[in-house]
Amino acid sequence: MVKALMYFVVGTLISFFLRRLTGSPVDFWVELYVASAFGIGWGLAYFVDHPEWPLPKKMGISFIGIIFLVVLGLIRFDFEIAVSSILKFSTVFVAYYMIASFRESKSLRY
Repeated sequence: MVKALMYFVVGTLISFFLRRLTGSPVDFWVELYVASAFGIGWGLAYFVDHPEWPLPKKMGISFIGIIFLVVLGLIRFDFEIAVSSILKFSTVFVAYYMIASFRESKSLRY
């Protein structure tokens, strides 16, 4: 759990600073929200990376992450920003498992 939180924090910080340095800065809270979608995706992907867990459990936990991002995005921001955060979350989540698929254990955790 601690490593998953570390992945969340590091992923959020890296994404936030890359967005601030390379793009045209917009609202601070929008940038932090979109960067946290990256961090949540990376942290949750690491958290559910247990080979012994069944696929429905992994999908359920990732779905909870998506619902959290949508609700927060719709409450605080508009629909377009909420959808873009889901796309970022999903891309990072799939990329984690694509990278893991190249390993013999099919996991980046072990």
